[in-house]
Amino acid sequence: MSDALKHKKSVSRRDLLAGGAVGSASVLSAPAVMAQGAVTEWKLVTSWPKNLPGPGVTAQRIADQVALLSGGAFKIRLFAAGELVPALGVFDAVSNGTAEMAHTASFFWQGKIPASVYFTAVPFGLLPHEHISWIEQGGGQALWDELYAPFGIKPVMAGNTGVQMGGWYKKPLQSLDDLRGLKIRMPGLGGEVMRRLGAAPVGLPPGELFQALQTGVLDATEFLGPWSDRAMGFQKAARYYYSPGFHEPNGTGEALFNQAAYDALPTEFQAILIEACRAENGRALAESDWENAGSLKLLQQKDGVEVLPYPEDILEALRVTTGEVLLDTSRQDPMSNRIYQSHQAALKRLSPWSDIAMRRFLSARDGFV
Repeated sequence: MSDALKHKKSVSRRDLLAGGAVGSASVLSAPAVMAQGAVTEWKLVTSWPKNLPGPGVTAQRIADQVALLSGGAFKIRLFAAGELVPALGVFDAVSNGTAEMAHTASFFWQGKIPASVYFTAVPFGLLPHEHISWIEQGGGQALWDELYAPFGIKPVMAGNTGVQMGGWYKKPLQSLDDLRGLKIRMPGLGGEVMRRLGAAPVGLPPGELFQALQTGVLDATEFLGPWSDRAMGFQKAARYYYSPGFHEPNGTGEALFNQAAYDALPTEFQAILIEACRAENGRALAESDWENAGSLKLLQQKDGVEVLPYPEDILEALRVTTGEVLLDTSRQDPMSNRIYQSHQAALKRLSPWSDIAMRRFLSARDGFV
């Protein structure tokens, strides 16, 4: 190889690394922007206490990944619940531009957007892998985008806390009569199911749940799974921990982007942001499953918590009432009906495969471990 050719190859490598090679600007514009001293800065508000195991960790990790993948040219500063806006004020904050981004859960917006609950979890609905399949393959993302478009918000999946537990109860459940008058925190459609069975759902943000349970404002509360729940201290205020989490068979977190701010980003930054959220879906789910298993053991063996199944008569009432609630929700407006129909079609398509692939395997695995 001639000296001139060696020199030419060396220069090309230097230029590529600097982001200045001819023809590479579109691929390496983030380092180029950084080289020019320009840094894009966003504010991220969350519905979670700072560094809460599960969703709080996810939110910070997304911000860190965006900074890393952009070479420091795109920085996102995280504000936990209450630091910039209240926990349940993050949707409006992103809509009005107070913050460019939020990390939260869609069922918090049920009061203003009834069908939003479908994008976190539906009682007796899709499991985490099924939900992801619906969003990415079954048309769910397009419906979600359309649902939030009037508010100037783009939503995406951003982490998953997995299959949830049914909740913490101060007294054991013997029959349906025990639900009557029960003050329980259960957001989303699950809360409406409980209301129709005689309970009294109470809407509270995550950061207020422990004190409410401890002081008697609540008789019961659900949140996530053993890892996050134990970190919240619920085992100090209630002894009975019920499953299954009929109301939340899936735990998708959502990232909200101010649409105008997102559209103004370079395409490379948009891709980094989307892929950081997408990667977190798998990472957070793996983390939650691992940590939930360890925390469940601690709750039972160290904290003296009784992990109990819902009585069958309660489960049957929950199933029947869920069907009624879903139908009523679908009739509220045309968009809600479209989302309901899409979700039910996904459930009908995916359930038989999950039954054969997962339920039979789990049954076959009994006694092996």
